[in-house]
Amino acid sequence: MTDGGRIFDPGLQPERTALAWRRTGLAVAVGAVAGMRVLTPALGAGAVVVGLLGLALATLLVVGSMRRARRVEVALLRDHCLAAGPGGRLVATVCIACTAVGVAALVAVLAAHAAR
Repeated sequence: MTDGGRIFDPGLQPERTALAWRRTGLAVAVGAVAGMRVLTPALGAGAVVVGLLGLALATLLVVGSMRRARRVEVALLRDHCLAAGPGGRLVATVCIACTAVGVAALVAVLAAHAAR
Protein backbone atom coordinates (compact mmCIF):
# COMPACT_ATOMS: atom_id res chain seq x y z
CA MET A 1 0.00 0.00 0.00
CA THR A 2 1.30 3.43 -0.86
CA ASP A 3 0.99 6.53 1.25
CA GLY A 4 1.44 9.85 -0.52
CA GLY A 5 3.61 8.38 -3.26
CA ARG A 6 5.79 6.39 -0.86
CA ILE A 7 6.18 2.72 -1.60
CA PHE A 8 7.80 1.77 1.68
CA ASP A 9 6.72 1.95 5.27
CA PRO A 10 8.64 4.77 6.98
CA GLY A 11 8.65 2.83 10.24
CA LEU A 12 11.59 1.61 12.24
CA GLN A 13 12.36 -1.50 10.18
CA PRO A 14 15.74 -0.21 8.91
CA GLU A 15 16.75 0.78 12.44
CA ARG A 16 15.73 -2.61 13.84
CA THR A 17 17.72 -4.32 11.11
CA ALA A 18 20.78 -2.21 11.91
CA LEU A 19 20.45 -3.08 15.59
CA ALA A 20 20.17 -6.77 14.70
CA TRP A 21 23.42 -6.55 12.72
CA ARG A 22 25.12 -4.91 15.69
CA ARG A 23 23.90 -7.68 17.99
CA THR A 24 25.24 -10.22 15.52
CA GLY A 25 28.64 -8.50 15.56
CA LEU A 26 28.67 -8.50 19.34
CA ALA A 27 27.70 -12.18 19.38
CA VAL A 28 30.61 -12.98 17.05
CA ALA A 29 32.95 -11.05 19.35
CA VAL A 30 31.70 -12.91 22.43
CA GLY A 31 32.01 -16.22 20.56
CA ALA A 32 35.57 -15.37 19.57
CA VAL A 33 36.57 -14.55 23.15
CA ALA A 34 34.83 -17.65 24.51
CA GLY A 35 36.44 -19.79 21.83
CA MET A 36 39.82 -18.35 22.68
CA ARG A 37 39.36 -19.27 26.34
CA VAL A 38 38.09 -22.78 25.57
CA LEU A 39 40.74 -23.53 22.95
CA THR A 40 43.71 -22.25 24.96
CA PRO A 41 44.45 -25.60 26.68
CA ALA A 42 44.38 -27.46 23.35
CA LEU A 43 46.05 -24.88 21.10
CA GLY A 44 48.05 -22.54 23.28
CA ALA A 45 49.05 -19.52 21.19
CA GLY A 46 46.98 -20.79 18.26
CA ALA A 47 43.84 -20.08 20.28
CA VAL A 48 44.86 -16.45 20.54
CA VAL A 49 45.26 -16.28 16.77
CA VAL A 50 41.81 -17.81 16.22
CA GLY A 51 40.31 -15.43 18.80
CA LEU A 52 41.92 -12.40 17.21
CA LEU A 53 40.63 -13.47 13.81
CA GLY A 54 37.15 -13.72 15.30
CA LEU A 55 37.46 -10.28 16.90
CA ALA A 56 38.65 -8.81 13.59
CA LEU A 57 35.64 -10.40 11.90
CA ALA A 58 33.33 -8.93 14.53
CA THR A 59 34.85 -5.48 14.01
CA LEU A 60 34.43 -5.73 10.25
CA LEU A 61 30.87 -6.90 10.74
CA VAL A 62 29.91 -3.96 12.96
CA VAL A 63 31.60 -1.42 10.68
CA GLY A 64 30.09 -3.02 7.59
CA SER A 65 26.65 -3.07 9.16
CA MET A 66 26.83 0.64 9.96
CA ARG A 67 27.78 1.39 6.35
CA ARG A 68 25.00 -0.90 5.14
CA ALA A 69 22.42 0.84 7.35
CA ARG A 70 23.40 4.22 5.93
CA ARG A 71 23.11 2.93 2.35
CA VAL A 72 19.69 1.41 3.08
CA GLU A 73 18.46 4.67 4.57
CA VAL A 74 19.72 6.68 1.60
CA ALA A 75 18.20 4.23 -0.88
CA LEU A 76 14.83 4.31 0.87
CA LEU A 77 14.71 8.07 1.28
CA ARG A 78 16.09 8.97 -2.15
CA ASP A 79 14.77 6.18 -4.38
CA HIS A 80 11.89 4.91 -2.20
CA CYS A 81 13.03 1.33 -2.83
CA LEU A 82 16.00 -0.93 -2.22
CA ALA A 83 16.79 -1.65 -5.87
CA ALA A 84 19.88 0.55 -5.52
CA GLY A 85 20.48 -0.71 -1.97
CA PRO A 86 23.42 -2.56 -0.51
CA GLY A 87 22.68 -6.07 -1.78
CA GLY A 88 23.76 -9.25 -0.01
CA ARG A 89 27.56 -8.94 0.05
CA LEU A 90 27.71 -8.41 3.81
CA VAL A 91 25.61 -11.49 4.52
CA ALA A 92 27.71 -13.64 2.17
CA THR A 93 30.97 -12.31 3.61
CA VAL A 94 29.88 -12.99 7.19
CA CYS A 95 28.77 -16.53 6.33
CA ILE A 96 32.00 -17.35 4.53
CA ALA A 97 34.23 -15.80 7.20
CA CYS A 98 32.44 -17.50 10.11
CA THR A 99 32.62 -20.83 8.33
CA ALA A 100 36.32 -20.35 7.60
CA VAL A 101 37.14 -19.45 11.22
CA GLY A 102 35.10 -22.40 12.48
CA VAL A 103 36.80 -24.84 10.11
CA ALA A 104 40.22 -23.45 11.04
CA ALA A 105 39.47 -23.94 14.74
CA LEU A 106 38.21 -27.48 14.10
CA VAL A 107 41.33 -28.39 12.11
CA ALA A 108 43.56 -26.91 14.82
CA VAL A 109 41.80 -28.86 17.58
CA LEU A 110 41.92 -32.11 15.60
CA ALA A 111 45.59 -31.59 14.81
CA ALA A 112 46.38 -30.89 18.47
CA HIS A 113 44.41 -33.97 19.52
CA ALA A 114 46.17 -36.17 16.95
CA ALA A 115 49.57 -34.94 18.15
CA ARG A 116 48.90 -36.27 21.66
